[in-house]
Amino acid sequence: MKKKTIFLLVLIFVLVVVDQIFKIYIKTHFYLGEEINIIGQWLKLHFIENEGMAFGMSFGGIWGKFFLTSFRIVAAGLIAYICYHMIKKNVSWLLLTFTAMIFAGAVGNIIDCVFYGKMFSESVYFASIATIFPEGGGYATWFQGRVVDMIQLDLFTIHFPATFPFLGGQIMSFFPAVFNLADAWITIGIFAMLIFCYKQLSQFLASFDKKEE
Repeated sequence: MKKKTIFLLVLIFVLVVVDQIFKIYIKTHFYLGEEINIIGQWLKLHFIENEGMAFGMSFGGIWGKFFLTSFRIVAAGLIAYICYHMIKKNVSWLLLTFTAMIFAGAVGNIIDCVFYGKMFSESVYFASIATIFPEGGGYATWFQGRVVDMIQLDLFTIHFPATFPFLGGQIMSFFPAVFNLADAWITIGIFAMLIFCYKQLSQFLASFDKKEE
């Protein structure tokens, strides 16, 4: 149990630190909207800031953002609680790894939302690059920070012919959303858990529910 606890804490710490180092580098070296190709046109760094929910959607102004960030913190607390019980139940290293990835991803984006507004000056489209801990203060208050996104995949593009129903003449990319490493940790963790640990996860949740009753 002790080994798994140490493993879990170290893995979460490493994943969160890697995510934050990458975000801080992008925030302090890229103009908002700046894009560079990493692997041809397939993999790009494209700096944007997420105002609130997924895909850049906003959510009810200042109070909506505060509620959304608070909800993320509560959700992360729930995942931490589940991790604690997973260690007590002595689940496999694999299931613990995937759960740690989901938790680390949640924490990574929470840090942006809670602290980045105070930590950084404003990033402006092709006009100014943000500085960290600016003398004049950050671009927003606590819990009002924007999530830094920068990874874009464009493995293939589909050109629909003009005669194609509903989508005629449109161009659709493989995955138009821009995301960050924290999002990747969460996505990989969830899908890998469902593919490789579904049975064990079901058994754990069943035993967890019985205990709660």
